[in-house]
Amino acid sequence: MVPNIQKEKAELFLKFHQDKEILVLLNSWDIGSSKLIEASGYKAIATTSMGIAAALGYPDCQVIQLSEMIGVITGIVKAVQVPVTVDIEAGYGNNINEIIESVKKIIATGIVGINIEDSIDLNPVLIDEVEFCERISAIRALSNSLDFHLVINARTDSFYTSPGSSQEKLSESIKRGNKYREAGADCIFVQPVAEKETIATLVKEINAPINILANPTIGSGSPLSISELQDLGVARVSLGSGLMKATLALIKKIADELTEKGTYDILLDTLTPLPDAALAYKMAVGLNK
Repeated sequence: MVPNIQKEKAELFLKFHQDKEILVLLNSWDIGSSKLIEASGYKAIATTSMGIAAALGYPDCQVIQLSEMIGVITGIVKAVQVPVTVDIEAGYGNNINEIIESVKKIIATGIVGINIEDSIDLNPVLIDEVEFCERISAIRALSNSLDFHLVINARTDSFYTSPGSSQEKLSESIKRGNKYREAGADCIFVQPVAEKETIATLVKEINAPINILANPTIGSGSPLSISELQDLGVARVSLGSGLMKATLALIKKIADELTEKGTYDILLDTLTPLPDAALAYKMAVGLNK
């Protein structure tokens, strides 16, 4: 049985995709980052699979055990009040039955949505679109059987992994996006795209809310601003692994400066003003209330 509160949060999260205001998601990777994002005023939490894996010392692409991922997700869901959606990569299974068993366990944590992608280990050959549609349909059937609307964000990686031309990648993304929508997805996630014309075409040609990635570590060029994406009709924007990578990059910069110069300029600059740094800590541990 799915608790009523989980069902209500799922309906609320689905509504966010249909609002005029774009849904902005900072992707978290542990309880502290999730609580800080929630306390900063964000109305939902989205996890980064890469971030969760890295925090536990694993590389990306489903190297982490599902049980470990579920442990982190469970902690996050219990620690925040807002809806939580999670990145489950390719579904943690080699076939539909295994994926459905994984999704059952993930739903049991209290989450309201998932990201699932049509590439495995970023292979340039995507999962066959018919097979991927069958996966989406099976997940939707599971969700319906629980009288629960799991918000499915289906990611197509044609732009990310395929070797074709930009136009071929765009055509493939549109084709797959519409098929995934028909199979039961609520939102279509296309990454990495940053050109206005491309994004506008995706919004126009895919009959579903569109999720765009704003992560300068993936793809080329700077991400468009939130207002620019909203003007283009994008329903949802997420930062992916960007926030976690920025945190790791900051640690390395501080460590390198200390090793090479014996100084603390980057650390002090980041902690200035000190009251703001102290507040961020309090927000991460729930002492700001």
